[in-house]
Amino acid sequence: MAHGKRIIVFSDTHGRERAMIDILEKEAYAYIFLGDGERELDRMRERYPDKRIYNVRGNCDFASSAPDIDLLSVDGVRIMFTHGHNHGVKYSTDRLFYLAKQNEISVMLFGHTHCRHLEYDEGVYIMNPGSAAAPRDFKKPSYGYIDITDKGVFCAHADL
Repeated sequence: MAHGKRIIVFSDTHGRERAMIDILEKEAYAYIFLGDGERELDRMRERYPDKRIYNVRGNCDFASSAPDIDLLSVDGVRIMFTHGHNHGVKYSTDRLFYLAKQNEISVMLFGHTHCRHLEYDEGVYIMNPGSAAAPRDFKKPSYGYIDITDKGVFCAHADL
């Protein structure tokens, strides 16, 4: 990747610490966890104290103090992320799209469905990395990545 930063996005590990280790061993500028596995994420922060790890709470992250939705700006690219259970993502990504447009967001991330999703509309990427541990879309466990370069933004999925 020429002169850029990679952000790795993952979600829904549900207690499978090995999936998190496999992801956090990959080289990236930052990591965004979209919820449902916050207990093991706390252990990962101790194991990898120098990594930039951001997260939101999922519907299974009981007693979490993490936010429902958060924002990260990297080299002027605004990334908003949420687990999605409070935004109707099992039915539609429309609410996330309008939230992104209202807040001038380039990349909107969500989890919760355990299914990979990637769309681009009116300058907004909407991505679900799928589940790093328990996919529901008949595919392999997965994660997503965002490459931010001087040429623009690129989003994709990868098998874990």
